[in-house]
Amino acid sequence: MSHATPAQNPHAHDGWESRVAALWSDDTVDDDARVVRMRELPARAPHPALGAFELGAVLDSAGHEAEAHEQYAAATAAGLDDVDPSRAARMVVQHASTLRNLGRVDEAIAMLRDAPDHPDTGAAPQSFLALALHNAGRTDEALRTAIEALVPTLPRYHRSVAAYAAALTERR
Repeated sequence: MSHATPAQNPHAHDGWESRVAALWSDDTVDDDARVVRMRELPARAPHPALGAFELGAVLDSAGHEAEAHEQYAAATAAGLDDVDPSRAARMVVQHASTLRNLGRVDEAIAMLRDAPDHPDTGAAPQSFLALALHNAGRTDEALRTAIEALVPTLPRYHRSVAAYAAALTERR
């Protein structure tokens, strides 16, 4: 009889992703119940970083920013960047938004400026950066950031819109 640990037995966590996805997609569960149910899943995660990220995300979604921050920091410390680059890219946006909501706007701005380009986040980092810049009272820079995030989606006028956006923060 084998007594392999979960780390040694890759099948020990079969179904974890589907359980997480099912919990997120279940519209019959309120925020508090979702948090309670998600707290059971990190121990079963294939990697500690994944469990911390998902718990942080559900806490964030339920408005428990301080606890979410702790879980996002734990996911980072556990190496989420190496384990799941998609979740890591999403976490930058989510964690920075949490920091902004906690009043730690400068940290949020720094985090979003360093956000990786990833197809799973698109222009979200720039959108959240614009919000953080606005909170910091840097309204021209916020508007410029928001407009520049839109430029690639425009069917025409890329150069004109980009130039107008840049003019918002040029010295006058």
